[in-house]
Amino acid sequence: MKRRRAREYALQLLFQLDITGDRLSDELLDEFWEGNKEDSEVRDFADSIVRGTIGHLDTIDSLIRDATEHWELERMPVIDRNILRAATYELLYRPDIPPSVAINEAIELAKKYSTEDSYRFINGVLDRIQQSRIRA
Repeated sequence: MKRRRAREYALQLLFQLDITGDRLSDELLDEFWEGNKEDSEVRDFADSIVRGTIGHLDTIDSLIRDATEHWELERMPVIDRNILRAATYELLYRPDIPPSVAINEAIELAKKYSTEDSYRFINGVLDRIQQSRIRA
């Protein structure tokens, strides 16, 4: 449950950065965590997802664009875009997280925070990204 909670915080941070256009900084993270008291395990995992996602954003966005048909990344709902980004980061750069776990966690976030049908869209996109990784 700690990792799920960490993913929720990571999603909040990614959403905030996307909406505000702010740059990720230690000060921004410190301010965020001042308002969200959590243990270091949750904070560290959330921070690693955010830093990793932002650090690889061009590659991640390119893969999402390739995996979506008739969808412009910029026109996707902000919450869905950032669920996809974080999960794609986990798929590509976190070998300690099984792909099925990364995808399932993204689906659960979509069910909780997005529209009724978003989880299906997110599942399909992440499955395409995972399949393209297997073929490569």
